Amino acid sequence: MFKDLDPILHSQLRLAVVSLLISVEEAEFTYLRDKTNATAGNLSVQLNKLKDAGYIDIKKQFKDNYPQTLCKMTAAGIDAFEQYVKALQSYLQAGQNGTDS
Repeated sequence: MFKDLDPILHSQLRLAVVSLLISVEEAEFTYLRDKTNATAGNLSVQLNKLKDAGYIDIKKQFKDNYPQTLCKMTAAGIDAFEQYVKALQSYLQAGQNGTDS
């Protein structure tokens, strides 16, 4: 009855990152760090987990002589996020269908 939740996305910080990235073409590391209130080290670890899963691409470059890290969703990441949302919706619907009025 209940669908499995993707363990990669079922982490607060990784889910927050994907939720931010799903609506933009790409985002800078500093933007993600500021929006999630994560430490740089923790965010870096979680971004690498998302990258290893194939959910995001990470591009490192220089902008005005400063390092810049850009992140963007992959097609697989978008699909995984959509499936995760559908799975959560099935949990909510099961709860609503199971209540007696």
